[in-house]
Amino acid sequence: MRPPVVILCGGRGTRLRERTESVPKALVEIGGRPILWHVVQIYAAQGFDRFLLATGYLGEAVAEFAASQRWPDGVEVECLDTGLDTPTGGRIARLSERLGEERFCATYADGVADVDLGALLGFHAARGALATMTVVRPNLQWGVAELDGDSVSGFVEKPRSERWINGGFFCFEPGALSYIGVDSVLEREPLQRLAADRQLAAYRHEGFWDCMDTYKDAVVLGDLWAAGQAPWRIWDEAGTRVR
Repeated sequence: MRPPVVILCGGRGTRLRERTESVPKALVEIGGRPILWHVVQIYAAQGFDRFLLATGYLGEAVAEFAASQRWPDGVEVECLDTGLDTPTGGRIARLSERLGEERFCATYADGVADVDLGALLGFHAARGALATMTVVRPNLQWGVAELDGDSVSGFVEKPRSERWINGGFFCFEPGALSYIGVDSVLEREPLQRLAADRQLAAYRHEGFWDCMDTYKDAVVLGDLWAAGQAPWRIWDEAGTRVR
């Protein structure tokens, strides 16, 4: 049985202002479907069936979408208002009573990947830490000049970063909630304290990952979907995993 999934849907998407003045970031469309739909499908295709959407900015629009959508059989999607300006950690903290004393997953409503979530859960269980964060090495936004002394010897077009970053797709034990306060930004004190206590494991994902942070990102993801080359689409028309 898969654990419940918290999806953080409360952000304003200020760097996507071209699209988020009238709709929340989670409902910005990729290939005619809100990116939130894509995130749910990634999990649902891998056996997850309970989703808690932590809403905020224009949360009523997210709730309306969730209620009108025909989700795969057995999938339950519930929207919970976690406050207009609540930070990411606070949104999870406000759901603590709904999560109870069980393991849960969490991710952002704006990131897609072809991550193997079963392998992630297995890694998390084996490590025995309170939390596991999927880490990725994104492609840089710029081409890189290769230098030979004071001369440019060549160029590499948008190479992959050598450093790992937070890619979302978390697993948490209930004990991790003691690190997360209602006013906390998840990516700051909670994760830093978990790391300092050696309670934050890193699951390395070497496959596709991208985050819809800007209008340019939305265009890139939309183009991949339109070309039938979206690596995160691991499901068929019925929502069943195909790869």
